[in-house]
Amino acid sequence: MGLTLKRIEKLLNEPGRYFDADGLYLKVPPKSLKAPRARRGSWLLRYEIGGNERWCGLGKVADFDLSEARERARKARQQLRDGQDPIERKREDKARAAFEEAKLITFETATRQYLEQHEGAWKNPKSAKNFTAAMEKYVFPTIGRLSVAAVDTGLVLKVVEPIWKEIPVSADRIRNRIEAVLDWCTVRNYRTGDNPARWKNHLSEVLPKRSKIAKVQHLKAIPFAEVPSFVRALANRNDIASRALEFCILTASRTSEVIGMRWDEVNLNDKLWVVPASRIKGGKEHRVPLTDRAIEILKALPTEQNNPFVFLGPNNVKLSDVAMLKVMKAMNRSETVHGFRSSFMDWAHERTAYPKVVIDMALAHVVGDKVEAAYRRGDLLEKRRKLLAEWSRFCLTPTVTGTVVALRG
Repeated sequence: MGLTLKRIEKLLNEPGRYFDADGLYLKVPPKSLKAPRARRGSWLLRYEIGGNERWCGLGKVADFDLSEARERARKARQQLRDGQDPIERKREDKARAAFEEAKLITFETATRQYLEQHEGAWKNPKSAKNFTAAMEKYVFPTIGRLSVAAVDTGLVLKVVEPIWKEIPVSADRIRNRIEAVLDWCTVRNYRTGDNPARWKNHLSEVLPKRSKIAKVQHLKAIPFAEVPSFVRALANRNDIASRALEFCILTASRTSEVIGMRWDEVNLNDKLWVVPASRIKGGKEHRVPLTDRAIEILKALPTEQNNPFVFLGPNNVKLSDVAMLKVMKAMNRSETVHGFRSSFMDWAHERTAYPKVVIDMALAHVVGDKVEAAYRRGDLLEKRRKLLAEWSRFCLTPTVTGTVVALRG
């Protein structure tokens, strides 16, 4: 006996499973679920595939009446006759709908999600801000509101082509960032196909190479022969930023490494400063041997009990990243602080006999090729200690000589 509307009304008070016809059942859950009677029942289709019993949900009684449930069951049986499992077909349809919905994610939304998921990878918080600022200025106005699936080569060119010759370095970075976001979208199944922002064998065929339209401008550096006189003038200044700059010069370190220097990184007894990998451009811990003058600078610095930083600016906070540059400007120098690393490299190559690998390691550069790096598992600390000692003597010597310093040890 098949189901009727009147019988269904009664059965909704009786938990159980009730047969209608052709595999269609009404399922009424236990009353303990406390669901309203009109919403408690649901429709099921029973069938077998390969001798295995399967139950396919066809919807709730509150959403489909008996005639609609029979029609849904008929369509499901048609799928079975066509060799399709209704349950698997539902899953595929659901996945396909989810995929189509996901493809509607806009490029701006995808970019912000990409940044959020890569937040821990940024060594410098400013990098993420610069990334966002460039996207907001140059990219989002053109493709920010479009779905990532709609971004093609033409749209990428519409973003980068107008700025490619005007600001080639920034334009290439922007192109690279678009490529990174779209790669992320592909992995997340938000889009398919090749990346329209890739350079090799794609945009390289349309846009001129950056090197062809913009000369590389190196950071200005003081000629190494002038460094001793600069350091002597620097010694006459009594502010913390000047001491930080002198320390930066003597250790051939980067600005960010010095202003972020913490007391727990320093061992005065061993005359050693260990910069953690998180603050090194190459992502590898760097041990810096400290000369007598560097130790003298550190010992003379004021300390704050609850402040871990070595070089403190106004209000006892970490020295700003432009403090040392301001010192140079105050001393009427137009070069950059980073340029002293170039001065050190020029001096080391021209005035000493130390191997290139020792000089590179003193600067925390990546060592040569992979083969050389594999054989040089140590960091040549003692050789670097002697090299920096020679550099310190050079910087602090009133007269500059042209003699070659012999390699010791």
